[in-house]
Amino acid sequence: MDAIHSKSAYVYRQVRRALRSGRYAPGQRIDPARLAAEFNTSPTPVRFALYRLVGEALIVDHARDGLHVPLLTEVAMRDLYDWMERLLQMACDIGVAPTARKIGELELASADDDLVKLTWQLFDAIARATAHWSLHHAVKQANDRLAPIRRAKQALLEHAYEELSEVNRHWQARDMPALQSALRDYHERRKQLIPCIVALLSDGSDYLQ
Repeated sequence: MDAIHSKSAYVYRQVRRALRSGRYAPGQRIDPARLAAEFNTSPTPVRFALYRLVGEALIVDHARDGLHVPLLTEVAMRDLYDWMERLLQMACDIGVAPTARKIGELELASADDDLVKLTWQLFDAIARATAHWSLHHAVKQANDRLAPIRRAKQALLEHAYEELSEVNRHWQARDMPALQSALRDYHERRKQLIPCIVALLSDGSDYLQ
């Protein structure tokens, strides 16, 4: 049993990392048998890992249709963006805890950087700096749920690098009022794009192939 749990934990970490990186697109089916072959294991630890991800809302169970990456409606996507914004605004209100002063600096070298990964890291750092575990955990969950959406919509956003650089600049300066304003603008632009994002993910575009 310990071996199954150990393998399940490994599969969980790998699939969660793959979801975050955009390997799986919103709406894509997750094949347990393929994962079992990929990780050279039996179906049991794979099922344990996948249903742990179902519990975290990173995968949805469509019963006979199997397990899928969530394909959100406009209402659900707006709710998720709004939730992330509210969490980050709360983190800014709390500020940086004395025990978190040494959080590493985030470097954005060029527009060729992986902005999806850097966005995840920046928002995680803002929440982690509060030293409030519950808030940090909620941001991590929202971050993970948004990662596939961020990957899918990259082509819809212009000046995304400059936008994230501005948010990061305010964060590095610990200018919380400016950071809160930049975060509001950041999320408002994405909320305006929600109909386009949902259409992109729902029309069988190349992203989902």
